[in-house]
Amino acid sequence: MRLTFQPQPALHPIFEALGYVSAYLLYKRERARQSDSLTEYHRWLIIAAGAIGALLGSRFLGILEELPRPGFDWHMFFAISGGGKTIVGGLLGGWIAVEFAKRISGIRARTGDIFAVPLCFGIAIGRIGCFFAGLADDTYGKPTTLPWGVNFGDGIPRHPTQLYEILFLSGLVLALYRLNAKPHRTGIVFQIFLGSYLAWRFLIDFIKPQPLAHGLNMIQWACLAGLVALLIDGLTSSPQ
Repeated sequence: MRLTFQPQPALHPIFEALGYVSAYLLYKRERARQSDSLTEYHRWLIIAAGAIGALLGSRFLGILEELPRPGFDWHMFFAISGGGKTIVGGLLGGWIAVEFAKRISGIRARTGDIFAVPLCFGIAIGRIGCFFAGLADDTYGKPTTLPWGVNFGDGIPRHPTQLYEILFLSGLVLALYRLNAKPHRTGIVFQIFLGSYLAWRFLIDFIKPQPLAHGLNMIQWACLAGLVALLIDGLTSSPQ
């Protein structure tokens, strides 16, 4: 028996806000628990750079994601929806902005580990809102005959990809917590978080009904680019 779910789009921004708040509170807890080599000024500089980069990256990739749709009018799309938002674009945009800010500020230390668990937890909370949004959000899956398919109100059972992601992120949070509790190379926690999430999104997007460009959707292409960049970064960086 498949689940028929009545979407509640009004809950989406509430859970999105809860995701931001919970991520920030968890970040403060992690910073108090871990030793932070950065000054208060430099830490807030990185946070500000990451926030600006995440906003720009999420909007930019949100627009690119819609470009392959037939008859797409990007002027109208940008005016109505603000360009859309994607988590992958936000993570990659934030990462690029932070690395740029560090370079011009002369910061050589790895700075992402402290954000890995808060980001992972915050995304999971936000995905609850995506599930409640149903068809109003582009995160639902393709039609399925599996017994756990969810009917979001249009009579078609679909993969509840939002719930799949919550389960994945829950397991990743536990793995990152365990890694944090052991001696590890500085920067590896964030690299594992970002690499794991990009690989997950690359795979899970095969069962999402997104427009394709040369066999993949734009988020999948962005995930591949991010994974290559992570690999190069890992190979060229010196151990700390």
